[in-house]
Amino acid sequence: MRPARTPRRVVVTGLGVVASTGVGAVEFGAALRAGRSGAGPLTAFDTTGFDHSVACEVNGFDPAPWIERLDRAELGRAGEFAVAAARMAVADAGLGVEALRALPSLVAVGSTNAESRDFDRLVEQSVADGPAGMAAELARRVNAGRMSSLVARELALTDVEALTISTACAAGNYAIGYGFDALRAGDVEVALCGGADALCRKTFAGFYRIGAMAPERCQPFDRNRKGMITGEGAGVLVLESLASAQARGARIYAEVLGFGLNCDADHLVAPNADSVARCMRLALDCAGIKPDEVDLISAHGTATAANDLAEARAIRQVFGESPPRTVAIKSMLGHTLGAASALAAIGCALAIDGGFIPPTINHEETDPECAVDCVPNTGVAADLRVVQNNALAFGGNNAVLLLGRYQEGP
Repeated sequence: MRPARTPRRVVVTGLGVVASTGVGAVEFGAALRAGRSGAGPLTAFDTTGFDHSVACEVNGFDPAPWIERLDRAELGRAGEFAVAAARMAVADAGLGVEALRALPSLVAVGSTNAESRDFDRLVEQSVADGPAGMAAELARRVNAGRMSSLVARELALTDVEALTISTACAAGNYAIGYGFDALRAGDVEVALCGGADALCRKTFAGFYRIGAMAPERCQPFDRNRKGMITGEGAGVLVLESLASAQARGARIYAEVLGFGLNCDADHLVAPNADSVARCMRLALDCAGIKPDEVDLISAHGTATAANDLAEARAIRQVFGESPPRTVAIKSMLGHTLGAASALAAIGCALAIDGGFIPPTINHEETDPECAVDCVPNTGVAADLRVVQNNALAFGGNNAVLLLGRYQEGP
């Protein structure tokens, strides 16, 4: 029997972002500080017949500088986002690609839709191409597992585990937690973890039909909230052991302290407050953190009536009647599905490193049934030591991540 190994400390050393509010960690962080909205008219597909069509779309993004090895013809939009964000994260971490290729590594990408946007294009082309051509194209491109393998192929990684996680809107946190476990156990030396999704007709129409879409703006925790706004993008974090980061003099944005996962399968779409509270406690126990040590909560905060109420109740179960400030950056980014909690985790790391709390924009009046300080409309400076990142998904898939400021010593 092998002797038990002391779990390694895991830190965040690189950030890659493609979002409606900015590309790259610097631009994304500045947008969070300023409370900039990415919402605008949706142009990804024909929205004739919908009463409203506002979304947080990534406009004007050219992936070409970030894609060196892959043929762009085989990439869908979500794949372009994922590969570009991974390249950015590796560059931001100061990791030479040749050095990265020599290390046992992990690529974990969370996604809700993968390349479902291709269905829109393929349906439009079916008249010209015929059903057989359409079926062949679908078979080649739609496999969700390609989201992670594309990143591994672009970086020419060979000693690598590549997996795509599809736990809906909690997938980004799931991917980060998976990487944290692998690094802590010593199974890999570096992990590229995050999420990616692109706007598509299927998701937009689905949320529209169930009445979850707001007509103009996303207002989490507001008394007059009307629902979510769909978005798109990708966020990828470079995780590595503390020893590795120190050995190469890397910048450390934050330390991964712990995470919790659960799936209550209570309801297809409605969150269960008790289950969400249990997931928070799992994360706190994993990290060895007490509730009163948490300085900020990055909420799932979709601005739907059911989500915000259940999440706020769960927060009060764990943190009492005076919980930490609780912000919702979906007010700026929209709901980016599989990318959502990865982008939020990047926001948490930037907030810890930069000493600020981003605002919850579009806020008018807090719903008294939610009763959280959502830092309305204007961000604030703050000394953040521990930040909690919530992700709640359909089917009761919950994932909570805890990040902290890196400190020497135990």
